[in-house]
Amino acid sequence: MKILILNGPNLNKLGERDPEVYGSDTLEDIINELMADFPQHQFESYQSNVEGDIINVIQETKVDAIVLNLGGYSHTSVAIRDALEPITIPKVEVHISNIHAREEFRQHSITGEVVDGIITGFGKYSYKLGIMAAEQLKLTR
Repeated sequence: MKILILNGPNLNKLGERDPEVYGSDTLEDIINELMADFPQHQFESYQSNVEGDIINVIQETKVDAIVLNLGGYSHTSVAIRDALEPITIPKVEVHISNIHAREEFRQHSITGEVVDGIITGFGKYSYKLGIMAAEQLKLTR
């Protein structure tokens, strides 16, 4: 299975930004760990701080599933939501922190309305759980 790991704004600062919230691993560390833990899959990884670039990747990707952490765009981007909505492959949103235990503006994910499910609050393991969820979704479709 080919899986896109799609990351949004500020996730390029993992390991530096608020390590008490997001942990000390960098995004590269997380991606490398996923590749080691799931050698049966092919991975594409993309991170951008630019909303339009994320939309282009969503529209152009040729993968079997998407595991996405859109960061702040999860709560604000109608445009990314609209790009995700028509896609029929498994789509799993993940968050490192528990968005429901954070500021009120972070507690609702508008992109979450058009994905298969949201995994939130398990640190870097949210990504692993997202891949496991995508695997199961792919089996049932």
